[in-house]
Amino acid sequence: MKTLVFVLAGALLGIVIASLVVPPALSWYTTPGGLPKGAQIQALVQIPEVIRYSTGRLIQGQMIGAAIGAIAGVGVGLFVNSRSRAAAKS
Repeated sequence: MKTLVFVLAGALLGIVIASLVVPPALSWYTTPGGLPKGAQIQALVQIPEVIRYSTGRLIQGQMIGAAIGAIAGVGVGLFVNSRSRAAAKS
């Protein structure tokens, strides 16, 4: 039961961290490089496509963060369970 709590807490923590890290990473990844300072980018942007791309990448990043957090939670939960069992035996 403790392990499940650690898994869920780890997944939630992974989602929170991904929500903080992914948006700046997306803006850095999509920023064009090599432009002189003050130069304007002229482009036609299709807003629905941009929104779909951004939210899709954010949700994908949150899912990856949740999976990593859940795996870390399993490790912590198993470690805590093994230590409590060893303490109970002695």
